[in-house]
Amino acid sequence: MDEEAFDAFYAESFNRLVGQLTAIIGDRTEAQDCVQEAFVRAWDQRRKLDTSQSPEAWVRTVAHRLAVSRWRRVMRGRRPADRAVEPIPQPSTPSPDRVALERALAQISPDQRRALVLHHYADLSVNEIAEELKVPVGTVKARLSRGRAALAALLNDAPLETRHV
Repeated sequence: MDEEAFDAFYAESFNRLVGQLTAIIGDRTEAQDCVQEAFVRAWDQRRKLDTSQSPEAWVRTVAHRLAVSRWRRVMRGRRPADRAVEPIPQPSTPSPDRVALERALAQISPDQRRALVLHHYADLSVNEIAEELKVPVGTVKARLSRGRAALAALLNDAPLETRHV
């Protein structure tokens, strides 16, 4: 992939990948940092990246691994004094439905959450998800089915004001 193709790939994919990773990890700022770092690594590998082999999946996987590594590092280094630090406020206020969805996603298993985000946010097919996660197609189908059932239970049909989220 030459520099011009890489620039177009970056411009086309960055926001989409940030949205997908935000849905998986629940922190937009962290997602932006991880996706940016993944693109830096992709830049170093740009000559090897084949556009026919989904470079976006490569960047998404690297970004997810970076997020997991960062989370582990934070958890290992956390001290009681860190609990007093308030989280940085998000720049825009999400809708109540978005908040309810993010809370519900946080309550299901990470494997189910990742499968749902890749399928519904990244618009990947079951086969593409199975290939990216290196799991059987049946496993992806099971994660999607169980994840949807779990979300349905958490996001029932009650009006938002009466939900206990």
